[in-house]
Amino acid sequence: MANDDLRAAAAADRVPDIVVITGMSGSGRTQALHALEDIGYYCIDNLPPGLMLQLANLVGINTGINRHLAVTCDLRSQGLFDDLADALTDLDAHGITYKIVFLDCSDEVLGRRYNENRRRHPLQMPGETVDHAIKRERVQLRGVHDRADLVIDTSRTRTATLRARIRRSFSVGDETQLMEVNVFSFGFKHGMPAEADLLIDVRFLPNPFYDPEMRNLTGLDAKVASFVLDNPTTGKFMKQWEGLLDVALPGYVQEGKPILSIAIGCTGGQHRSVAIASTTANYLKGRGYRVNLSHRDLALAVPRIGESDAH
Repeated sequence: MANDDLRAAAAADRVPDIVVITGMSGSGRTQALHALEDIGYYCIDNLPPGLMLQLANLVGINTGINRHLAVTCDLRSQGLFDDLADALTDLDAHGITYKIVFLDCSDEVLGRRYNENRRRHPLQMPGETVDHAIKRERVQLRGVHDRADLVIDTSRTRTATLRARIRRSFSVGDETQLMEVNVFSFGFKHGMPAEADLLIDVRFLPNPFYDPEMRNLTGLDAKVASFVLDNPTTGKFMKQWEGLLDVALPGYVQEGKPILSIAIGCTGGQHRSVAIASTTANYLKGRGYRVNLSHRDLALAVPRIGESDAH
């Protein structure tokens, strides 16, 4: 079986039609739902179990268009957890696959979270302590905990770590596909990009602007790209730059970052930054990342006749 077929088979086994997120109140269910939303799941918070099949049909599960649904179910549904077993039986009967994720957390940590946030536990009755409500909820959830396909204890888990684990567990693609990378060129003379997570200044590279034959061209033209990329200084830089990307981007993926913006700047955003941004985008695509390439200031950078400042 080819590598692509193996990856597809592994994804099909890993990714169900529906992910049901449940567990202790305050354990991070909303964050887990957001993580699935980031990777394209249609998400509904606090859905009564009896509506899962209806919602699955509504959003097009099992229609061949590769849609997936994620829902959270909790005891705020006024006892509707009694319907969960019947709802899952209905899904089985209609050939809809599902997995149950149970988020757990120690009573001590849950109590501290509610006290720090000054929030009332959803099951807490008048005159009842938070600790007692937590213990009562744990008893009621015991059967669901035992049936879960994946149990995650969030007592000592950071939000970013939880989101990354959920994304890795239920993503259709490889880990590199979990993060969208926006690579763009810009010109410093047109302002710094506030949205950049990583920014590199390539104004130290040889500048095609000083060659009259290339002054009115851009980094998208082969002649300019060759001038910039074939220079020995650029070669040394690209080796180090790609090495940095190979270290940094997997770290961002592990942290659960959904979008990363990489800005590459020269003076006017016309020659050097365009060529380096294009090369960077191609390099990252070759590494399997989802990459968008744009050139923020290219339309502003075409020099006027007689213009004397460097681009």
